[in-house]
Amino acid sequence: MRDVKKRLSVRDMAFIALFAALMAVCSGLTIALPGTVPFTMQTFAVFAAVAMLGGLRATLCVLVYLLLGAIGLPVFSGFQGGLGVLLGKTGGYLVGFLAIGLTLWCFERLFGRGKWVLPAALIVGLLLCYAFGTVWFLAVYTRQSGAVGLGAVLGWCVWPFVVPDLIKMSLALLLAQRLKKHVRI
Repeated sequence: MRDVKKRLSVRDMAFIALFAALMAVCSGLTIALPGTVPFTMQTFAVFAAVAMLGGLRATLCVLVYLLLGAIGLPVFSGFQGGLGVLLGKTGGYLVGFLAIGLTLWCFERLFGRGKWVLPAALIVGLLLCYAFGTVWFLAVYTRQSGAVGLGAVLGWCVWPFVVPDLIKMSLALLLAQRLKKHVRI
């Protein structure tokens, strides 16, 4: 923790808060589908935070966002908040957002900040988010509603989101590349 304290300036904390707010706003941009995970723009905000802030600060940003939701602020999709959302069927995907920031943080430590590191970390982090969220969804759904197959859960919660998430990732990378030329983060 001492390592984190040394690195975080007031400017860092302001950017962390700004991107946590962006996640909250983007989670309100929702297309709800019955019985499944809603389409939101919050993954775009997570990708943008990771691309702009780097692994450590983006991970802290996602953690702030999750804590705001956990205490009941309506920052999750559909303007929901509370532990019930985090412990519900889709909570694993929310917690899985941490994997995206943590993956970049690990990649930065292992491989530096080469051109391929950020896109590769975003893809691996998204795959980890999908995996964690799917296992969580499967466990909670089975406990609440009865047994369901992995194929069904993937059909509800992953396959419809792959292409939109890759588009959001590409847009976040493009936006970050352009913004970093004008904003010192």
